[in-house]
Amino acid sequence: MYSIVQLPDDAPDLPEQLGTKAKFWYTQDDIPCLFKQGRPTTGENWSEKVACELCQLLALPHAHYNFAVWREQRGVVSPSMVPEHGRLILGNELLGRVYTNYPSDARRGVNQHTVMRAAALMESPIVGLPLAWQPLVQTNDAFDVFVGYLMLDAWIGNSDRHHENWGLILTADGKIHLAPTFDHASSLGCHETEANRKERLTTRDCGRSVEQYVGKARSALYLNSRCQKPLGTLDAFTHAAQLHKQAARTWLDQLQNVTLPDCARIFAQIPTDEISETAAEFALKVLDLNRNRLLALAKELT
Repeated sequence: MYSIVQLPDDAPDLPEQLGTKAKFWYTQDDIPCLFKQGRPTTGENWSEKVACELCQLLALPHAHYNFAVWREQRGVVSPSMVPEHGRLILGNELLGRVYTNYPSDARRGVNQHTVMRAAALMESPIVGLPLAWQPLVQTNDAFDVFVGYLMLDAWIGNSDRHHENWGLILTADGKIHLAPTFDHASSLGCHETEANRKERLTTRDCGRSVEQYVGKARSALYLNSRCQKPLGTLDAFTHAAQLHKQAARTWLDQLQNVTLPDCARIFAQIPTDEISETAAEFALKVLDLNRNRLLALAKELT
């Protein structure tokens, strides 16, 4: 079973302003760590942990998460990704510096948050690969790695890749690197009710099936600034893959090597009071279906 970190009552050093959930920074072994409280009745904690472990299987650079409890409040903890005296610069700030009138303060419905604009930023030669990450074949620039982030989103059905959920790290010596992927707690059907999960797993109504569910997953990225609706998670990856085909093939090869039993072993290690059998079954079905959808794209990248 995955361990659960028990935080002392006086753990908080500093509240975290970013995002919508209760969270705070504390220090563990001289390392800044972030505690995030999952919303009650959701699976935000287990979805964050599962996504972390899936990233590990893919060799995708990612924030690390462990289950945690603070004052009887369940959540996850994550060591800071940013080195001492460094800074995380989020996508909204980066795009706001480059594009006039970019709506940096908005979170949803930002149709100027496009795949092409993200690519233009990350293809810059001054943006390095994530710190302390061992590059894979054909991952030569930051967008090559970001293609992997978008593949992850399509696999887990992550609907939360808005412009504050990716960024670059500026180190103390002035170098810039792509940040590891982080914040995946809106994935794997973690916000669905038990009743909805059971219905979708057992129904004969194609319009209510898990297959139909995965096809509705939306990214927070747009094709262009004229679009009114964001791309689906699979479409966002597809468009990025067409820009960097070799990197996309590398990430799909990584996915090919991850089997459903590999995923099931992750769920088997989650404490039983964190996830129900139905939630685990539903999430595994999502992973299986999306994996097949993604691997079917490989033929288009030859």
